[in-house]
Amino acid sequence: MQTWEHLNPFTDLALEATAAARGDARTEIPGVTMREERYEHATVSWVEVLDQVGEQMIGKPIGNYVTIDAPELRRRNRDLQEQVGKVLVEQLDKLLDLKENDTVLVVGLGNWKATPDALGPRVTGKLLVTRHLRDYVPADVAGGLRAVAAIAPGVLGITGIETAEVIHGIVERINPAVVICIDALAARSVERIGTTIQIADTGIQPGGGIGNKRQALNKQSLGVPVIAIGVPTVVHAATIVQDAFEAMAGSFANTKPFFDLFRSPESRRQLLNEVLSPTVGELVVTPKEIDDLTEDMAKLIAGSLNAVLHTSVTAQDLLRHIN
Repeated sequence: MQTWEHLNPFTDLALEATAAARGDARTEIPGVTMREERYEHATVSWVEVLDQVGEQMIGKPIGNYVTIDAPELRRRNRDLQEQVGKVLVEQLDKLLDLKENDTVLVVGLGNWKATPDALGPRVTGKLLVTRHLRDYVPADVAGGLRAVAAIAPGVLGITGIETAEVIHGIVERINPAVVICIDALAARSVERIGTTIQIADTGIQPGGGIGNKRQALNKQSLGVPVIAIGVPTVVHAATIVQDAFEAMAGSFANTKPFFDLFRSPESRRQLLNEVLSPTVGELVVTPKEIDDLTEDMAKLIAGSLNAVLHTSVTAQDLLRHIN
């Protein structure tokens, strides 16, 4: 079994990193546990990194990673989206331990000018923000509304300010019980774009999946728990080429002398690195329908968060009314 540095599968998803480290589905990874639960329209996988050995094996910090996989979301069926929203609400309830009077800060990470990176800002634009209203609504209504604040701080290239600096200042000022960060992710599989949601209680490092790592947003840096919610919107072009090459190598095994030279995974990986670097290796791609996929996921996540944060509303009601 190889460590993360040798595998390097270009992904933000703990589930994909775990699969790459395992190789064989029956192989156990030291310091990492995994379990799975199936629903009618989704599969929920829990990956827990227990210690530093697990960190090294899959390249993810110690903590819990929940992946909701719902391939049928590409059908853009509203009833299906509502069912997946219920699953997301259930998983968020397990990770969030909120009291009635807690303040929650939701941060929409990303660049609103670039569609594949606009998930976070789109989610914050659809949230029911209430921190400024708590003192003015009737008591019977206020009981079902938690104090929620939201911000989309932009990216360093637009604002000239590190996202972590902005968030740190807000956290010091409003003292939230938890920060929830929403961001677009990079996946290793094209099929996961717009169909997979990852929730993590370890925080997030913006830009990590595309090699543009910024300062981490986590409990260590902000002083409060940080929950990260992400959806894959891009894949590395190199992984698509690698998958195609692997398929070709399998198809022509023992029939073509050329492929005999690259029978081992290490030799194939070395060849691809030589061919693709340095240009294609840095290229990320996204499907042409990414605008619709991003908008659908923004509605689903915003509706689910509204239902989790405000006990007087349901995910189904909010999904139906979010524009």
